Amino acid sequence: MFPSSSSKSTLDLGHKSKCEFESESEFEPFNKFFLDGLLVQERDLQELKTMVDTHSVSTTQCLQELVGRVMTHYEDFYRSRTKSIRENVLLMLTPDWLSKLEDAFLWIGGWRPTTAVHLLYSKAGLQLEARLGDDRVNTEDDLGNLSLSQLVRVDELQRRTIAEEKKLSESLASHQETIADSTMVGLLDNPETEFVARTESDSVKERVYSALAPKENGLVGILREADDLRLRTLKSVVDILSPIQAVHFLIADTQLYLRVHEWGKLKDEHNKSLQEPHGDGGPWNVIEPEREPSP
Repeated sequence: MFPSSSSKSTLDLGHKSKCEFESESEFEPFNKFFLDGLLVQERDLQELKTMVDTHSVSTTQCLQELVGRVMTHYEDFYRSRTKSIRENVLLMLTPDWLSKLEDAFLWIGGWRPTTAVHLLYSKAGLQLEARLGDDRVNTEDDLGNLSLSQLVRVDELQRRTIAEEKKLSESLASHQETIADSTMVGLLDNPETEFVARTESDSVKERVYSALAPKENGLVGILREADDLRLRTLKSVVDILSPIQAVHFLIADTQLYLRVHEWGKLKDEHNKSLQEPHGDGGPWNVIEPEREPSP
């Protein structure tokens, strides 16, 4: 199941090419693939920024081609995730290569789809403020110049996405309740299953694994649907925008993704250093002001 845009894009996203995101091996660990992907996104970010600086002399085709390449990287990222979800859905739901900060904002194994819409609104508002605050700022083609028809389409997208998020959240909640169904509880009455890790009985292990299998299989479907919604929402936002507006949006999207990961890792290092003897907190160390002695 690979997501696709529900409407015809104003950008040419149909081309396919060998992408840096493509794994060399189907069994390559996804955490390595994820880290390689961060490097690709850093490079994409620099290309997008350069395009903004030079777009006055760039053709519409150049803008479309760049946006198309970046979107292809997103597509390949989720294609690789689909393979990894089939192989280890539990790891993909709770990835150990993310920071605690990123973990705190996960929704079904990734970012909440409506985050893309909130990001668009936030960036558009900031760029509009920049225009109003300084007449010298040239923001004619950025997100602060969204038309009424574009805003209507964004609002419709947000409403649809919220409804789909709610449906998936309810599906996950319903599936999570199956951890206490009769199949699972029935295993508790068997003393042999209490020591399944130490037992040599294949029949006992088979009973436990058979009970757990539908739990994991159900999660596979839910996570793949969540990824489908994530990519469809991102594509839909890009479809609404003009090519140069799409470049501005993808800059903000890539920056947010990369910087939250970076800041989260720094926070993790800080917290880890505090737990070590004589730890000083590292780069996130906060020096509290001295308190005056009580009278």
